[in-house]
Amino acid sequence: MILNISILLLALVILGGMFVPALRARPRWRAMVTPLASIIGSGFLVLGPILEVRFGAWAPLAMAVLCLVGWLFGAAVRNNIAAEERPDTALISRIEQIAQFALSFAYVISVAYYLNLFGAFAVSLTPWHSHFTANVVTTVALGVVAVAGFGGGFHALERMEYATVALKLAIIGGLLLGLAVYFGKTAAQGDLIFDPGQLGPWDSLRLIFGLIVTVQGFETARYLGKSYDAPTRIDAMRWAQMLSTAIYMVYIVLLAYLFVPDANTLTETSIIEMMRVVAPILPAMLVAAALAAQFSAAVADTGGAGGLLAEFTRGRLDPKHAYPVLIGAGIALTWSADIFAIISYASRAFAGYYTLQAVLAALQSKGLKSKAFWALALLGLAMTVLGIPAEGS
Repeated sequence: MILNISILLLALVILGGMFVPALRARPRWRAMVTPLASIIGSGFLVLGPILEVRFGAWAPLAMAVLCLVGWLFGAAVRNNIAAEERPDTALISRIEQIAQFALSFAYVISVAYYLNLFGAFAVSLTPWHSHFTANVVTTVALGVVAVAGFGGGFHALERMEYATVALKLAIIGGLLLGLAVYFGKTAAQGDLIFDPGQLGPWDSLRLIFGLIVTVQGFETARYLGKSYDAPTRIDAMRWAQMLSTAIYMVYIVLLAYLFVPDANTLTETSIIEMMRVVAPILPAMLVAAALAAQFSAAVADTGGAGGLLAEFTRGRLDPKHAYPVLIGAGIALTWSADIFAIISYASRAFAGYYTLQAVLAALQSKGLKSKAFWALALLGLAMTVLGIPAEGS
């Protein structure tokens, strides 16, 4: 009971702190909210169980590699933000256009990913918990997004972004407190679990490639140019990545040694069952965080995809007419693939986009820096081709 109250109080304190006017008034903080929302919103809940089951005691190392790869691709995007004022060559302009199209394609898959998680968590604590009912909820949510976009209702939904980020960080704070207390008790009893993991080096690397979407989202800072100057966006991305990395690493270190890995029980909502053991209040809090975070992220990415397609077609395709087509693709993915396959598809799509960003950075740099970005582009290409899904139960 005391732990439940402590978790709730900490969450409320963080939530209240997020709405302090002095914090919200800071331009860099406001600019940081968008990439931060995308990074920790897309994979936080599903990533922990995947790494714990597939990597065992090596889960923190796998998380560190994911964050490092995300940081390197973020460096390429930051380089391209800094180069925005330079005159573009025809080649750079063409690659940028292709990159925007690749990002819009990645967003289509990520919307399906977000709302499949939304559907799964929506029914996770109900008597109707099944893949079929989760898919029905996902389809309805996709329909709502399509109608909102076509009817011009996105602006009202997008205003939810700051509130959902605040709620998400508050609940994550409570989750980390609960995990820290449970970790301490388990360690004191000598019951921490050190499992060697299930995968060999090659499959481990390919699975990491297939999980890059879980640390994706930092690139959104590049497309905030109408609201913030380049230095602000660069700082916002850098700080969003550093904060999300700290959150992810603490989370995985606390989670990786508490439970016996069981591939037969790995699902998109495995974190719910894990947290029942930690503190009874956490499952309901995590469901609330998942519903708010995944829906707002889906709205943001649908809007982003529509806008990018309109820009790519030079206005010939109106964004609101693109939304039903994009959502139709999401519905097709929902009923034809499981969430782990969708995560892998989304990761490979974003890896393709990051490859193009690394190529752009290489073309706009010189010397050793250019060579490093070319090497990063090769890594992105390998991730695009070789990424594999986690394969749940």
